[in-house]
Amino acid sequence: MTDPLHGMTLEAILTALVAQHGWEGLAQRIDVRCFKSDPSIKSSLTFLRRTPWARAEVEALFRSIPV
Repeated sequence: MTDPLHGMTLEAILTALVAQHGWEGLAQRIDVRCFKSDPSIKSSLTFLRRTPWARAEVEALFRSIPV
């Protein structure tokens, strides 16, 4: 089985999660301020690139999406 993250950028992962869950849904699933207060792809990418535990949670949520 291949890793669903293979070849995916963090931006593509985040964009897919926002499309599926919306910002509010992401904020409910992953408790970080960048998803709750004035969320944007750009600000969230900056935060996720600097915060390994949050990035790991985002990647885990992406892996849980049925293909």
